[in-house]
Amino acid sequence: MSGARPVRLSLTDTLCLGLLGIRTRRLRAALSALGIAIGIATTVIVTGVPASSHQALLDELSALGTNLLRAEPASNQDPPVLLPDNAAALAARIGPVTGSAAVANTHAVIRRSDHADPSDGAGITVLATTADLLSTVHGSVHSGRFLDQVGERFPTVVLGNRAAARLGITEIHPGVPAPQLYLGQTWFSVTGVLAELPLHPDLERSVFVGREAAREHLGFDGHPTVVYVTAREDAIEDVRAVLPATLYPRLPGLVRVGKPSDALAAKRATQNNFSGLFLGLAGIALLVGGIGVANTMFISVLERRREIGLRRALGATRGQIRGQFRTEAVALSGLGGLAGALIGVLGTLGYVAYQDWPPVIPPLSVAGGVLGAVLVGMAAGIHPAARAARLSPTQALAAA
Repeated sequence: MSGARPVRLSLTDTLCLGLLGIRTRRLRAALSALGIAIGIATTVIVTGVPASSHQALLDELSALGTNLLRAEPASNQDPPVLLPDNAAALAARIGPVTGSAAVANTHAVIRRSDHADPSDGAGITVLATTADLLSTVHGSVHSGRFLDQVGERFPTVVLGNRAAARLGITEIHPGVPAPQLYLGQTWFSVTGVLAELPLHPDLERSVFVGREAAREHLGFDGHPTVVYVTAREDAIEDVRAVLPATLYPRLPGLVRVGKPSDALAAKRATQNNFSGLFLGLAGIALLVGGIGVANTMFISVLERRREIGLRRALGATRGQIRGQFRTEAVALSGLGGLAGALIGVLGTLGYVAYQDWPPVIPPLSVAGGVLGAVLVGMAAGIHPAARAARLSPTQALAAA
């Protein structure tokens, strides 16, 4: 008997033995996992809700034109500065640029009738442009449709929001003959009305015709008067620096480029502040969850010393005792972590849906929460299990 070797447990046997305590003490295991789940759910919620709120704020700031630049020739120059016909294409060649479009003042007069007084359209600018203007300035169509690559060649016109109210044409009804306006000496069909453009009041007071139609009917010379450019926010200052030389290399100083929107500075400050807030909240939540896991597992191991003593008396080795309780700690923590992550995600999605925010669940908080629960549970089970495994069977039974 003295030469007998202890039975070696396989990985499967160790796993089954570790799960035995969870299966036989379901209520205690459920309560222990609940404490772990609450800590992990807190981690996910306190990071997911602020992240969603932060994204909603960034979307609102982005709508204020944080990535938009406006370039135009300096005024009161003799001779006047004429930007090249392909100015928008030249701007699009700049690496960080994501979109570009140009408009040109045709100086045409718009009237509701060829018999109306020429002052009927006073204050309304007729701009020649292309189909990509609307996407560049973050605009949308209120009624009808905007110019397209085919329609811009024909005498069609799209009205800005304020210009449409001034001309008395605020809706385009499908199936009804399009309203007509008199531009220059030609009748143009109204195909669309734009929604409000609060960032571009000058465009709201304008009407838009295709470049080819403007050349043919309005005497357009092809030189744009304003170039709109969108670029990556992280490179907006670099684009602003090279844009004048790109559009007018002979005398870049004669091209004025507006500063990026003040909303960009606010957006960057918000991003920086949120990064620190995110780390702080995640750290605090993980600390609270870790303490809960450690406390739960420590008590779970200590209250089972009688079982440990009995198993030692029946021949279990110290390594088998340690393996059993480490496995149980990892399984219990993992189950609690998964449940907590699910509760946290569902809670976050429900709250942000109620607030009408875009849902943002930081993957780091979910994965880190589950992994953190397992690691903390493993660490919490090491010391009590090792301490109990060092006890002799009589000491363990007497301490129970």
